[in-house]
Amino acid sequence: MSFENKLKELGIQIPEAAKPVAAYVPAVKSGNYIYTSGQIPLVAGDLKYKGKVGKDLPLEQGYEAAKVCAINCLAAIKSLTGTLDAIESVVKVVGFVNSAPGFTDQPKVVNGASELIGNVFGQAGAHARSAVGVAELPLDAAVEVEMIVKVK
Repeated sequence: MSFENKLKELGIQIPEAAKPVAAYVPAVKSGNYIYTSGQIPLVAGDLKYKGKVGKDLPLEQGYEAAKVCAINCLAAIKSLTGTLDAIESVVKVVGFVNSAPGFTDQPKVVNGASELIGNVFGQAGAHARSAVGVAELPLDAAVEVEMIVKVK
């Protein structure tokens, strides 16, 4: 099954790539690799998850925010490839969690992105990962995710 068909089966729609909020592009292709810029949980141009996970938002909403970020990463990739079926493998995912003091469940939050990727890409979605707690994120986003993929 193609990755595009798997997304449809899962009921996931890939939006247009989010417009950058500063001086950068959503993704860059270098050789057979695409590097996304950090993507925040924007839905139709609005920040859906805002604030510190562990204070303003529970872990479960942080998890959902990470899923939205991963979808936005896929949108950035698709803006360069035209189709997600061009992806050979997901190489790395980096997640930044806007964390309340003492919050240490960043890996569980970033699982939102990793599990979505696994559900869509199967073995091709097995990736290296970092999950980092930070004091602040742009626009007070709850989570930011970036991705590196290898394309055919």
